[in-house]
Amino acid sequence: MDRSGLIEAVTRKVADGGAPSAEQIGRIVDAVFGTVEDAGAIAEALKEGVTVTLLGFGSFHDEDGEVGLRPGKALDEFVHGRVG
Repeated sequence: MDRSGLIEAVTRKVADGGAPSAEQIGRIVDAVFGTVEDAGAIAEALKEGVTVTLLGFGSFHDEDGEVGLRPGKALDEFVHGRVG
């Protein structure tokens, strides 16, 4: 799943339109990452065996039954103080 696919999956989970309120943004974050009660779009994709890739951030993947994040170059450089 690429960014467009992720946006599409989140759009299906969030039904409202217009300028987002704090509540709507919270619903978007929950739709992407999930809550204790409901899986988010990333978790659902991983369960289906799909790797979720966000350019510059990294990719979420299931490798031998373990879910992980392989950080992208931009994220890795930022976290390790090599940019910004």
